[in-house]
Amino acid sequence: MADIISHDSKPLPRVPVAAPVDAMTQPALSETPLALVEMLFFAYRDFTGEADVKLAAYDLGRAHHRVLHFVNRCPGIRVAHLLEVLKITKQSLGRVLRKLIEDRWIEQAPGADDRRERLLTLTDRGRVLAAELADLQIRRIDEALRESAAISGVDAADIIRNFLFAMIAPAERAAVQDIVMQAGDMTEPAVRPDTAKVP
Repeated sequence: MADIISHDSKPLPRVPVAAPVDAMTQPALSETPLALVEMLFFAYRDFTGEADVKLAAYDLGRAHHRVLHFVNRCPGIRVAHLLEVLKITKQSLGRVLRKLIEDRWIEQAPGADDRRERLLTLTDRGRVLAAELADLQIRRIDEALRESAAISGVDAADIIRNFLFAMIAPAERAAVQDIVMQAGDMTEPAVRPDTAKVP
């Protein structure tokens, strides 16, 4: 899936509202499925926006980010498994991996049993960058959950988790659950960004 990053910093025009949104005045558009589709587009844009800026400083993009994330979550992951997770072609992954290896974000080693296998792990600087990127997105999610709870009076984390899980193709849900439920707290990056910086 191609990602389009807008470098236009002008905000979208806002539709004037008579009063701030609170528990009693939800936007009428949110009741329609098309509006939810559009809200997902805009939420994704802003969810990835801060990470995009940090990635751009290293001449990296969202495809590199996804690889960094999953290699960080599954150190020693086989290239074949990463292809299954990302659902991209070998050629696409090859281009992304080549840059990440050349720029010393990722290391590649042959498998212990099968030397043809390629196992991927992050370098120290790769782990720091992955942690910084995760921290940006965790903070945005935490803030959105707090704001949502303040508006609705409901802790929506379980509802949102169930909704996102239901959005995943049924045939893929078990594999996704295996990744998400791996040992370790997803909210705690392996390297805290406040204790290290990307060299």
